[in-house]
Amino acid sequence: MNFPTAATLRRSASSRHFITGLGIGQITSWGTLYYSFPLVGEAMGLELGWSKPDIFLAATIGLLLAAPAAYPIGVLIDRGYGRLIMSGGSLLAAAALLAWSQVQTLPVFYALLAVIGVLQAAVLYEPAFAVVARRVGPAKARNGITTLTFWGGFASTVFIPVVQLLIDGLGWRGALMVLALMNLLIAALYALVIDRQQDLSEPAQANLAVAPASAGAGPAQGQTGTRPVRDALRQPVFWLLGLAFTAYAATFSAFTFHLYPLLLEKGLSAAGVVTAMMMIGPAQVAGRLIIWRLAAGASVRVIGCLIVALFPLALLGIEMLPATLLSAMAMVGLYGLANGIMTIVRGMAVPEMLSRSAYGALNGALSLPGTLAKALAPAAAALLWQASGSYDAVLQAALAGSLLLVACFWAAAFVSRNAESAA
Repeated sequence: MNFPTAATLRRSASSRHFITGLGIGQITSWGTLYYSFPLVGEAMGLELGWSKPDIFLAATIGLLLAAPAAYPIGVLIDRGYGRLIMSGGSLLAAAALLAWSQVQTLPVFYALLAVIGVLQAAVLYEPAFAVVARRVGPAKARNGITTLTFWGGFASTVFIPVVQLLIDGLGWRGALMVLALMNLLIAALYALVIDRQQDLSEPAQANLAVAPASAGAGPAQGQTGTRPVRDALRQPVFWLLGLAFTAYAATFSAFTFHLYPLLLEKGLSAAGVVTAMMMIGPAQVAGRLIIWRLAAGASVRVIGCLIVALFPLALLGIEMLPATLLSAMAMVGLYGLANGIMTIVRGMAVPEMLSRSAYGALNGALSLPGTLAKALAPAAAALLWQASGSYDAVLQAALAGSLLLVACFWAAAFVSRNAESAA
């Protein structure tokens, strides 16, 4: 009897369970490396006597260092190293979380969050999207990316209560040790489902055969690296999308990192805040299901123009409605629904509005300013809270960012549509 080899089993598992494996990994990566921070940070501050700006400066440092890592990671995935990057990134994340559980001083805390920030650029949505795009080609990546975001959408719903329970039962140090173990497991999962031979083979032909998405977007077929980025820099759509996604990233980051203390300040109990925040995941998934079932063939331009308008509505509701559990759940749910669909829009804007060549490099370049804004937003919001004495000023700043998102995305949709019609 011939038994299958390990390589054969890995190829079979990769073929049948590629998106499922990536999806489970995304739930865990987002939950352990991103959504856990506000809860762990709040517990750390109480135990160690650190201020809110002290705590959130660490998040800013980490996210700031993720920015320059985004582009080279995208290029490496374009060249076939997605398996190494995502599995290796999760392995290093486990070590960083374990070290974080032993931290005693701010400088060490900042150094570890810097490492975790770089690792986020290697294991969260952007590299996962690039791995999918390389495997099937950007022209066919929409279904895979949408399915992947269904999985990732449950990260906050699963991990916010899990992390709170771990902190309550084991303390924040014990909670981080458990999160480190989870990252060890998904390092093995990424290594299993991202097949090395397919990863290092030529990109899917769909990536090479599709014409540019808009006029002037045409680097030579199959190119990766700097030329597609140089071509994109000449297009107004690139800059408008960059501004839109930068405003989105800053608003999302400030809101997500500060939602827990914000709702506490408004008078909700800790259990009520966790309940409200658990709405984010189901609402994100609900939004993605709406797109999948009712608007599968709709243009990303149209979907995006509708969805970006929900962000200012949700923020206005949180600011102006009475601070009850029901209103908090409704507005957080509305925000989650918009964010869930926006993730798909962000993932597909490059091939549908800009160019279908060198997805990883272009997406990394387009994400760079947004990553910088996402990095600065938590610390800036903490300083604004400290200066004003309440989260009202933070909400007003987030509202301004959401309105900038609306204006820039609408302009990008208009310009890209005109460019496509003229081609």
